[in-house]
Amino acid sequence: MKEMILSKKQNGMAMLLLILLLYAAGIALFVFGVTGFGAEGGIAPVQMIAFIIGLIWMCLGWIPALGFKILKPQEALVLTLFGKYVGTLKGDGFYYVNPFCTGFNPAAGTKLRQSGDVAAASPIALSSGDTKQDVTVSMQIPSKKISLKIMTLNNNRQKINDCLGNPVEIGIAVMWRVTDTAKAVFNVDNYKEYLSLQCDSALRNIVRVYPYDVAPNVDTTGDGVADEGSLRGSSEVVAARIRDEIQQKVEEAGLEILEARITYLAYAPEIAAVMLQRQQASAIIDARKMIVDGAVGMVEMALDRLSEKNTVELDEERKAAMVSNLLVVLCGNHDAQPVVNSGSLY
Repeated sequence: MKEMILSKKQNGMAMLLLILLLYAAGIALFVFGVTGFGAEGGIAPVQMIAFIIGLIWMCLGWIPALGFKILKPQEALVLTLFGKYVGTLKGDGFYYVNPFCTGFNPAAGTKLRQSGDVAAASPIALSSGDTKQDVTVSMQIPSKKISLKIMTLNNNRQKINDCLGNPVEIGIAVMWRVTDTAKAVFNVDNYKEYLSLQCDSALRNIVRVYPYDVAPNVDTTGDGVADEGSLRGSSEVVAARIRDEIQQKVEEAGLEILEARITYLAYAPEIAAVMLQRQQASAIIDARKMIVDGAVGMVEMALDRLSEKNTVELDEERKAAMVSNLLVVLCGNHDAQPVVNSGSLY
C-alpha cells in the first residue's frame, strides 16, 4: 500500500462560505415560494419550483458540510470512500473533501498507557450490596486522526532467562512515530498492538543472548569469540540491538523506531537474594586478595630493608615468626593487640 498525500484539499474556508451562501439562497427561495400559497389564482409555477428547491436544500444541505476536516500540527487523517483508499491529509489546516469520505484508523480506541495516548478518565464508585468497586469510565470518543508526533511506549516488565538461564526482570521504553499512514492502517490490523507485541518479542530475542553480569566463555556478538558483553555493563549496546530488532519487524507497518532504552533491570525475586550473596562473596574475595597482595609486598619490603641496613640479624625461624606476625596484623579485620615478650625465643 502506497501513501497518497492530498495536498490540494486545503480549501475548507472557501467551501464554508459557499455553503453559507447556498443556505441563504435556499432560505430566500423557500420564503419566496411560501408567499405564493396565499395569492389569488393559486401559486405560480416559478414559486412552486422555488419552494421545492429551497425545501430540499434546507433538508439536505447539511450533507456537504460533512466534508469539512480540521487537522492540528503533527496530525494525519486516512480517508476511504466506500471502502477504497483515496488518500491522506497531512499537516495543520482546514480541509474540504468528499462528504462521503470517512476517516479510517483501526487503532483509534487502543490505549497502551503511553505518552499522548492515555484516555481522560474519571473513577466512579459503583456499589453492589456491601461491596464498592472503582470503575474507570472514559467519556472521550476515539478520534480517527493519526498522531505523527514522537510517542513513548513503556512496556510492562518481563521476566526473561539470560544466556546462563538466570531469570531477570527487564523493562524498556521505546520512542517511535508513524512515518507511513497507509502502511500503518492497512498493512497490519492494529499498529499499536503490533508494535507492543514486536517490542516484547525483540526484547526476549536480545536478552537471552547476554548474561546479567560478565561471564567467561560467553559470545554475545555471534563471531565465535568470547567477549565481556553483559546486560548490566553493556546497556547501550543491548538497547541499540533491541532498537534495530524492533525496526526490522515494524518496517512494514510504516513505523520508525527512534530509540530504545532499558528502564529497569534486576534479577527475578526468586533468585535475587542468592545472587546478592554471590556478589557479596565475590566482592569479599576480591577485597581479601588485594589485602593479601599488599600485605605480602609490605612484608617483603620490611625484610629487605632490615637486611640492607643490617639492623638486626634474623635466622630463618625468626624470619618466619616475623612474617607470621606481620601478616596477622596486616590481614586482620580488627586492630592488633600486641603482646610484649620480655624473654627469649629459646
